[in-house]
Amino acid sequence: MRRSEVLLAESVACLNTALCRLKNIWEEIGIPEEQRVQRTEAVKNYIKGLLDMMILEEENLRKCLRSSIDKCRKELDTLCRELQLSPFEEEDSSTMLQVDKDLKTRIEVLMKQKCQRMQELKALREQDQDLCDVLCTDSYSLIPRENTVPSLQQLQDFHQHIASLTAQKEKRRNEFVGLKKQIILCMENLEQLPDSSFERDVVHEDEDAFCLSEENIDSLRLLLSKLEKRKAENAARCGICRSRIRELWDRLEVCQEEREELGLHMASSKKRNLEALQAELSRLEELKLDRIRDLIKGIRVEMASYWDLCFLSAEQQQAFALYCSDDFTEELLAVHKAELLQLKQRYQAHGELFDSVKHWEDSWKLFLKLEKKATDPSRFTNRGGNLLKEEKQRTDLLKSLTKLEKKLKVQMDAWKEQEGREFLIRGQNFQQFVEAHWDLHRTEKEREKLERHMKKSRQTEEDMLFGTVKRTPSKHKLPGNTTPCKVTCKGLTARTPGRPGRPPRAGVLERNKENISHLNGKDVGGASGTPDTPQRNVSINSVASTYSEFARELSKVSKSLCKTGALNSTASNP
Repeated sequence: MRRSEVLLAESVACLNTALCRLKNIWEEIGIPEEQRVQRTEAVKNYIKGLLDMMILEEENLRKCLRSSIDKCRKELDTLCRELQLSPFEEEDSSTMLQVDKDLKTRIEVLMKQKCQRMQELKALREQDQDLCDVLCTDSYSLIPRENTVPSLQQLQDFHQHIASLTAQKEKRRNEFVGLKKQIILCMENLEQLPDSSFERDVVHEDEDAFCLSEENIDSLRLLLSKLEKRKAENAARCGICRSRIRELWDRLEVCQEEREELGLHMASSKKRNLEALQAELSRLEELKLDRIRDLIKGIRVEMASYWDLCFLSAEQQQAFALYCSDDFTEELLAVHKAELLQLKQRYQAHGELFDSVKHWEDSWKLFLKLEKKATDPSRFTNRGGNLLKEEKQRTDLLKSLTKLEKKLKVQMDAWKEQEGREFLIRGQNFQQFVEAHWDLHRTEKEREKLERHMKKSRQTEEDMLFGTVKRTPSKHKLPGNTTPCKVTCKGLTARTPGRPGRPPRAGVLERNKENISHLNGKDVGGASGTPDTPQRNVSINSVASTYSEFARELSKVSKSLCKTGALNSTASNP
């Protein structure tokens, strides 16, 4: 008995067992007969639908197998005709699956044979085309058409033709390679590049790509004879420069290592050797001048650094007019050395003073940087505790600058008494040097203050014109009266409680609310009967120059607001 039949019987038994269990469950539950019939009908429909779906799938499989067999038979017949083989014979007792498998296996084998023949034909065609291009002959004509599968005999004939062309190519190629090597050696000796297109093809193109026709071989022989003649003419021109070079080596005391670097050119007579000898001769002529130029340029770089270290002014630097001279001679080198020696002596004699001035200048630059940060309005947002640190650093730095100025002034005065003249910093004495920095700093601050004032004036004019004042919202609610005040804002008419007046239009009130508050210093929502105090007029939105000033001004404004709120509360609640 087949295993499938056993499984089928087990399936029927499982189905009967499941139905019996359902029956027992229904009896135990006490389901009425009508519901049992419905449930049994549902089980039957489910099983029937499942079996029908499985039957449909198997029928589709059978249909696909038949379609596949028909397709494979047609494809197999086509392959047999292309490969000139006998038709494929099927076994009568085979099942559909076995027939489909056999057909596909046979198709796969024949497809491999077809691919192999086509690939072999393609390779032979490529070889034939390459050989024809090299030998300048016509292509092989006894080959099948492009899409036709060749027979085994046709492929064998093609192979014999390729072998014949390959032997002919190898013979001509050997002769070409020998001529090419001699031509390249002559051109290298003459330092000559290929001039004509034919010469470029000979030298640069691949050996297999060169057309090995009989005419090209003859042209190669003629080219080689011309190059050998020019090589002989170039051999006698190298000895003239050698004696002159040896004389200059001895005169300039050139070391043996540099002489050995030119040893190859001193022994050979190629064109590049001649050019190298001529170049060496020119180099030796300019060697002395180059050495002087390098020394002067190096001294000038060092002089520029000492000018900065000694704080020389532009006029003092320009006094050495030979600094920009391009006449590099021994006299100019001696003058530069003397000037550099004076600068070094000056720095060594007063290095402590110069270093102290440099320290003061670096501290001043840091102070200006902190001052710039202190006037930046954005420092009050996302400050992370840096404001107090920066303020402390700025205060300490200012004290350090003051102490350093006093110390330097004492040292400068002592030097003046000792030397009998002023110690100049960029053309000024130290006091003028410091005052110039402070004057420039104050001028810059006044300019920035004027710019802020003009910007604020323009903003105020725009606010008065358009009635839109942008204010920064406060984080803390200011104290004020909680009940309406009897005193009205400027520009509004007071009315008795018994006769409420017509309220102003909302649009006009909203447009003028900020302008009234900005011009009169009063709140629009409530009224204040007390006059504005000087502290009241301090603007919180103004940018304080330091953190401490900002804190003091904020404290004054907060106290003023608290007092005003308390008075308003008393006046509105008698």
